Amino acid sequence: MPSQVARARELVTAALGRDHPLYDDVALLTSELATNAILHTKSGAGGSFTVRVAASATAVRVLVADGGSEEPPCVCRTGTQATSGRGLPLIEALSHRWGFTREAGATTVWFELLRERVDARLAG
Repeated sequence: MPSQVARARELVTAALGRDHPLYDDVALLTSELATNAILHTKSGAGGSFTVRVAASATAVRVLVADGGSEEPPCVCRTGTQATSGRGLPLIEALSHRWGFTREAGATTVWFELLRERVDARLAG
């Protein structure tokens, strides 16, 4: 399954180009979402997941749609010795915003990164 995570990351980073200012963060967060799709949803049990990327002059949004799971995505806090469970907390910490939708048995998790920090008074 690591090859599927690498392919997801390659797809997104190829769409952006190595010189994109958000390249490293997008690659990292895409890897986290793809890994979650494999480990925590039906996608990892012989299913599949899809990755979409949208970039504008001001932001990048990545969406990963998976085969769905019994429970919605959780930003669960893990202990310092845990070897997993840091994906969504990392996405929450690094992205401008993120979220998910669940419909027809599938889950789509997305994150958005801004190229520049926006003054909170302007973000409205």
